[in-house]
Amino acid sequence: MSTVRPFTGASAWSTYDEVAIQSAAAVISAYSTSFGLASRLLAEPVRTHVRNIYALVRIADEIVDSPEVGGDAAHRETVLTCLEEETARALRHGYSSNLVVHAFASTARAVGIGADLVDPFFDSMRTDLYVTSHDRASLERYIYGSAEVVGLMCLHAFLADQPGAARYADLAPGARRLGAAFQKVNFVRDLAEDRDLLGRSYLAEPAHDMFTVAQRDALLDDIDSDLEVAGRAIPLLPSSSRRAVRAAHALFCELSCRLRMTPPEQIRRERVSVPSSVKARLLARALVTGGAR
Repeated sequence: MSTVRPFTGASAWSTYDEVAIQSAAAVISAYSTSFGLASRLLAEPVRTHVRNIYALVRIADEIVDSPEVGGDAAHRETVLTCLEEETARALRHGYSSNLVVHAFASTARAVGIGADLVDPFFDSMRTDLYVTSHDRASLERYIYGSAEVVGLMCLHAFLADQPGAARYADLAPGARRLGAAFQKVNFVRDLAEDRDLLGRSYLAEPAHDMFTVAQRDALLDDIDSDLEVAGRAIPLLPSSSRRAVRAAHALFCELSCRLRMTPPEQIRRERVSVPSSVKARLLARALVTGGAR
């Protein structure tokens, strides 16, 4: 694990750090409206740290998914490996010429994120280049590396000013289950895109043309179980992150409900989303009540 550099506030950032942070924020703003809105409910410096984490996640995801990267799987793996190696160097030395990597490493060194979480993330991203379907065991490994470790990275950011291994250990299961729930919801709502554009199957039932009500409900039952466990941990989070996490949790609970009301054949054709007006209502509710324990 890299050496932890204590975070002491905005004055701790150099001009280069600030430029890197702005670059990470621009990535988040361009790629994720919902996340951008929810992140505004985070207090500083947690907001900056979480944006820095998700910006790197977004760039890695872009490498394995975007047609703009071009090339075959071997080419994309080379690009991904370059990003992984640059991230590892930045974790060791605290600097990168890649602004998003620099922002991530600044956060990682400040809050204590190390290779034990970063390495599984890149392993799962690499899986996307070669694995087109999963069995239960490989899917669990993939979800851990692609989503659960991201939840744990964010938990490090949430607890940065409240160090304590015991508290992290208590909250880690909830962070993992929330990350898993987010990923599984996206597996269901992105069923058509994953199959038709990316040629992948993340669900245990590979025959998407036979996707049934029973299969849909079994998947959503599993997701709702994750959300229930994660929801019990939210009141234990620091006030600096509680509202934002409650808002994100509420958004994915809403998505789960909408997916459960959507016929399987429609899920196979189009992406289910939450209307902007409903997102605004959920965020407003989190703003008013989300800080309460």
